Order: sequence, then C-alpha cells, then structure tokens
Amino acid sequence: MTAQPDYVTVEMLVALSKYLRLTNYIGASQLYLKDNFLLEEELRKEHIKERILGHWGTVPGLNFIYACLNIVLQHHRQEMMFIAGPGHGYPALLANLFVEGSLGEYYPEYRHSRSGFEKVIRNFSWPSGFPSHSNPETPGAIHEGGELGYALSTAFGAAFDNHGLIVACVVGDGEAETGPTATAWHSTKFLNPARDGAVLPIVHINQYKISGPTIYGTMTEEELTLLFRGYGYDPVIVSGDMLYEPMLKALDDAVQKIHAIQERARIGNLEDRPRFPVILLVSKKGWTGPKEYKGMPIEDSFRSHGIPLEHVHDDDVQFNILKEWLESYNIRELLDDSFEPIAEIKDLIPDSDLRMGMTKHGNGGRIRRPLELPDLKTLELAIEQPGKTKASNMGKLGEYLRDTLRGNPHTFRVMSPDETESNKMHALFEVTKRGYMWPVPHGSENIGPDGRVMEILSEHTLQGWLQGYLLTGRHGIFISYEAFMMIVASMVDQYVKFLTQMDNISWREPVPSMNIVLTSTAWRQDHNGFSHQNPGFISSVLDDQSNKINVHFPADANMLIATMEECFNSTNVVNVIVTGKRDLPQYMTVAEAREHISRGINRWQWAGNSDTDPDVVFAASGDYATFEALAAIKLLKEHAPELHTRFVNVSELTCFGIGDNNNMSRITLDGFRELFTADREIIYTYHGYPEDIKHLIFNHPDARRFHIRGYSEHGTTTTPFDMQVVNKTDRYHLALEAIDYACAHNNELLARRGEAEEYFKSMLKKHEEYIVQHGVDIPEVREFKL
Repeated sequence: MTAQPDYVTVEMLVALSKYLRLTNYIGASQLYLKDNFLLEEELRKEHIKERILGHWGTVPGLNFIYACLNIVLQHHRQEMMFIAGPGHGYPALLANLFVEGSLGEYYPEYRHSRSGFEKVIRNFSWPSGFPSHSNPETPGAIHEGGELGYALSTAFGAAFDNHGLIVACVVGDGEAETGPTATAWHSTKFLNPARDGAVLPIVHINQYKISGPTIYGTMTEEELTLLFRGYGYDPVIVSGDMLYEPMLKALDDAVQKIHAIQERARIGNLEDRPRFPVILLVSKKGWTGPKEYKGMPIEDSFRSHGIPLEHVHDDDVQFNILKEWLESYNIRELLDDSFEPIAEIKDLIPDSDLRMGMTKHGNGGRIRRPLELPDLKTLELAIEQPGKTKASNMGKLGEYLRDTLRGNPHTFRVMSPDETESNKMHALFEVTKRGYMWPVPHGSENIGPDGRVMEILSEHTLQGWLQGYLLTGRHGIFISYEAFMMIVASMVDQYVKFLTQMDNISWREPVPSMNIVLTSTAWRQDHNGFSHQNPGFISSVLDDQSNKINVHFPADANMLIATMEECFNSTNVVNVIVTGKRDLPQYMTVAEAREHISRGINRWQWAGNSDTDPDVVFAASGDYATFEALAAIKLLKEHAPELHTRFVNVSELTCFGIGDNNNMSRITLDGFRELFTADREIIYTYHGYPEDIKHLIFNHPDARRFHIRGYSEHGTTTTPFDMQVVNKTDRYHLALEAIDYACAHNNELLARRGEAEEYFKSMLKKHEEYIVQHGVDIPEVREFKL
C-alpha cells in the first residue's frame, strides 16, 4: 500500500475542491431556487420556491464521497455501483449525475447546458419533476433509501456472483441504528471473493439525526474500531479538518485490499476470515452550509438535517444568510461559456463506461437472462386417481429447485432463514450447500464457500440480498415460515413501490420476478403454537393497489411446480406462493395443473356429486383448505347423499377479476356464475384471514352468497385437526353449514336433516373429548382417505 496515492496531485485536490463547490451549490439550490439559478442578478425572495422541500445535512458528505470514488475508480479502472443509504440525500445524487453527464444520457433535457442546469435545480421536489428521494428514475440506482435499513444488504445482493464489481455503499449513522443494518454487517461472511464482487461500506458519521445525536456520533474512535473489527472488517477512520487526502488514501487502500483478497482467492488461496475494508467517514453535518442563526449552530448540528433555513420568505436574517451561503460557492467560476463544468472538473469525471450512473448493473433488466428451467415431465408426480396418492408439496419443490440450480449455477440463489431442511428442501443439498465463508463448528453439514443456499436468521438481510440480486438481473427465491414473513412486510411493500415506478420509466427493462414461498403455515403450526400461526403477510400484500403482486395457493405438488414455472418466467412482479410441507393428497397431473393455473380457478368435476344443479357450492384456496372441503364433500356423500355439491378450487385470488387490473378479463360475471351457479350459497374455505376474500369481493354482485371460513385467530399448541375445528374450517363444521343452506330448497334433505346433522355433531364432540384424553386426533381423521 502506498503512503499516498501517487496519482493524487495538488492540481487534482484543487479540482476536487471546485467539483465539490459545484455539486454542493447544485444540491443547496435544488432546495431553494425556482429562478436566477446562476445568481446572475442579486438574489431576491421571488427567486425562491414557495415550498422549500428536501434535506441538506447529508448532501455535502455524499458529494464528497462520490467525487473521491470517481478519482479512485478512474485510476484503477474499477467498475463500481453507488448505493446511497440516506435516500433523502437525493440532491447529491442528482448533482453528481448531472455533473458526470449520466443524467443527460437518459434524459436529454438535463444535458450540460444552461437549460439543463436550470432544470435540474428547479425540478427537484417539484410537480412532474424529481421526487425528494432516490428512485428508479435515477440512473444507476437500485435502492430508494426512504425507509432506512436496507442499503447494505441490497449492496451485498448486487455483489453476489458479480466478480468484477465493487458496490460502494454509503450507510448513514442514523441508518446504522436500524436492526436490518445491524445484521447486514455479517454479509461478508457469505461473500466468496473467488466468485463474487465486493462491497465497500462507507459509514457516514455526521453525528446527528433529525433532532438529536446518533449512536455512532457518541462513540470514540477506539470504540468504533473495535465494533467493526468485531464484525470482521478492517476499519479505517477518516476524520479531522482536512479530509481530502485522507479520504482518497483510504479509498485507494480499500480498493487495493479488496483486489488482494480477490486475487488470492481466485488462485485457490481462500482465507478463513477475509477482512474486507470499511471506511468510517466523520464529517460535519451540513458541511459548507450556514454556520449559525441567532447564535444557534446550523452546520455540524442537527439543525442542518433537513432545511437549514426554513423561513427565508418571512425572515430577512435567514434570507441574507441564504444569499451569502449560495454566493459563497461562486458558481459562475465553475461553468464555462457553454454552461458545462470547467475542464478541471471534467478531468475528475470517469470515462463514459466507468461512470457510476452508467453502470449496466443499475438497469439489471438489460442483462437479465431467462432461467434454464427443468422439464416438469421429468419431475411429475404420477396421479392415477385424484386424492389417492399422498406426498409433500415442498419436497417436490425441493426437487424442482435442485434442477433449477443445476441448470443455472451462476444466476440463481435460494434465500431461507435456517429453514431449508425444516421445510423439506433436502434435495437442494444434492447439488449445492449452504453458502458460508468462515470456519464452522465441527459437525456442521452441507455448508461451504460455494454454496448457493443463503441461510441467515434475519429475514431483513435475506430480503435485501434478494432485492439486490434481482435488480441486477439475476434470479432467486425466498422460502420462509409463513408467520415470520411479516417481519419484512413493509420491506416488500417498498420494493413493490420501486417496481411500480419502473413501469413509467422507458429505459428501465423488466427485472426477474421476486418469488416468495410461504410454508410451515398456520394450519400445521399446531406444535409451535399461537406465535407461529399468522397468515398476515398474505393480507398485507393483497392490500396493495399496484397490481404488482400475485398470490398463489397451489393445491398439490404438480400444481406447485407448474406455478413455480409460471412465476420464474414472469418479470417485474412479486409472486407469493403459499403451500404446506406435510404429506397431503395429490390431485392433478402436470398438464391438468397447467390448465388450471392458466385461469387460476377451476371446477373439479370429480369432487362433487352434481355437475348441473348443486344445492351448495364448495370453494377453497390453499392445500389444507382444499383437503378439508373435499373431506366434507366425501362425508356428505356418505351421510347426506341427497345433498348435491360442486367444488371449485381457487388457486389465484385475483382470478375473480378484482384486485388485479391486469387480469380483469380473466373471469366475467357469466363465467363466474357458470362456475358458482347464479343463486346457490358458496362455502369458501380459505387459507388466510377471511377478511382477505371479503375485501376482494366487496363490490361483486354475488358477494352476499359467499360464506367465508378461514383462520380467525384461534389457535394454540394442539392437534393438527383441532386447528381446523377451533377456526370452524374443519370438514364437520363445513358439512353442517352445507346442510343448513341446502335445506332451504332440498325437501328430501330437509326431511332427514336431524339424522344427517347428528353424525357431524357427534364427531365434533368425540374429537373434543378424544384429543384431551389421548393427545392425538381421532382415528376417523388420522385414517381418513378421500
């Protein structure tokens, strides 16, 4: 390592100062100016925006980091991506993208010119202009940074399998207090320098949040060093009054350290505990901004976090401070006669293909390649008669993902929080391992540096990894216990917002779909109890209005792998697939499953006993729900043969033509009534909260006919079947309800109603007594066959 990079000259440092004056001026002016953008006349209040919006405090630090990265990456010819954790520092991103020319490459109106300069300032936080935070409109961006905590994990996701890429990730000291960031620091333990890229974290410690100090801002340099060494990093602190040279040296050393680790790994010398660098930059919040107002500090205080001077229209003192502040940058010295940055500044801008705003990884859809998916016929579970064969849906999915990994060894990963084997995915370990770099305890199994199953007991970190991986053009799947996906419900919602905005950006190409499998579902959490019984994630995504989310309920193994095939071939959406892991009856061939999921809804003619004139229609979404509905139908055939039934399976909720505008024509009202009849009562057994379906059908003309049974927050540690009974989704309650509705127009059934009901009531009573005495379900349930 050199004492000081020999390419850093005095002239370069002077140019760096001018670059920062330019980007800081643009960043500050974006907050305030709607006219007189070059201060060609004396600033007046009418030049100032009526609504002064945005954040200043982090902007100068981001400008400084970006500029220094440009110098170092240009020297090393290093491909870099920039992720700004503090997305509210968007004025800095816009300023740098404008100066380097990337913004103008995507939006010609923002090319270097008087007009482009004025527009980039005026249009910040302006209707039909730029929003206040980073977003998909931003060249090179894959992270918004509004809801804090996800920058670091997203950066590592982008680095996985991108062996030539360094992701420079700025983590604000406020964001560093979040739980997701705390766990994401461990991501280096999963990063294989022989095949992956690297992440260069830059912790921006400006010591303050909105109105108080940050935790890192109260820690000594020794404490910070020990903290990050404990995380497994090689920390370098950059602080003091003169930051230019120390920061350039720190960045140059960091790139060299990363290259050295990678070079050793790529010739077979893989280190046990490679210590990647992290830079801790301590700078003033609101650096170069107003020093004080009425004796109260602004620069280097929490008062510079947002708008440092909020009342410039009404307060002459504040207005004069603003005027002096903007004039201090001497903007006209920094632009030539064509209103382009002067030559000294341009010399600091990387070559076209190295500009961070132009990285190909920032538009992952352009480098996306379809997956090589397995032939479903080679994995098909043989079905001789519906309902007679039992198998684990998740076990079959494990085989499907095994073959998907085999066909896509460098572009596909499986994310799972310590649940791969619990969720019956053993087949994955026939072709890969759990990915992990550090030494592991004796007796650990299926784990190693080359593994592609990513296990960490942090749903936030896994979700961030997956987002970074997908947005840079690769493919993956997240498999989780159903209850604990709620941990990242808001994170998924933020990702969907990103996808939704992408649709309106012409240069953004579609990225691979996000696929989330919810398993170990509430209905078989009878052993873990109430805390593990929560289908709320489904409700959360169904509330979304973006039409970017599809929720699938495959009823059996063949339908599950056919659903996954459809999901992996989709783009720019989130697919949620809900399935159990226990052995359940199997119903469909692959061909039948594909036909079914093409519509998302279908009548199973073999299940009911009246194809033309049923007394009641059973419907179900979910594998356990389907089984109980079919069990009720079978028992009714035996104990109330006069009752005519029909069964409809709903594998995708949006098939009703509500809740997903892209599928409005999937089923018309006539088509709906062909399935459900025009007037019969519908007993709908649903996997999740009944309110999900109630919301979807609220405006449907036939909503009154729906009687929805689902998880109603009743549960404990009990028997599997008791979970159904306490929520009234079991076969006996469903049968009793069907008898009640059918008697309204079936006189033959009405004549022997009491006899029919007695059997089902007696079975419920027997169940209640038996489980207390024996601790297991009644034989009639345990030995039941369709």
